[in-house]
Amino acid sequence: MARIAGVDIPREKRAVVSLTYIHGIGPTSARQIMAAANVSESARVRDLTEEEVNRLREVIDRRFKVEGDLRREVSMNIKRLMEIGSYRGIRHRRNLPVRGQRTKTNARQRRGPRKTVGVRRKK
Repeated sequence: MARIAGVDIPREKRAVVSLTYIHGIGPTSARQIMAAANVSESARVRDLTEEEVNRLREVIDRRFKVEGDLRREVSMNIKRLMEIGSYRGIRHRRNLPVRGQRTKTNARQRRGPRKTVGVRRKK
């Protein structure tokens, strides 16, 4: 397995697809990286030479914020929103959907499992 940006990328997949296993790199940016590093998009990771892998590493390090740095930046942005008390920050603090989705129904992923209210018993 080739190790790029601290992630072991799968050997059997095409290099473009395996780059998407790195947090912060999607299909479009993977194609841009492959073009900048002058590596064929159809090449499999197992067929890449050490020089090509080094070029990929170098392009990613220069142009993209990935993995730990990106996660840290995102969490700091969320903390900043919470500290200044913006609407989005309040939604984050209460674990509710942030981007205007409905909450009367759905939103179970964000709100967690249903909390059933106890039914009154007859005496």
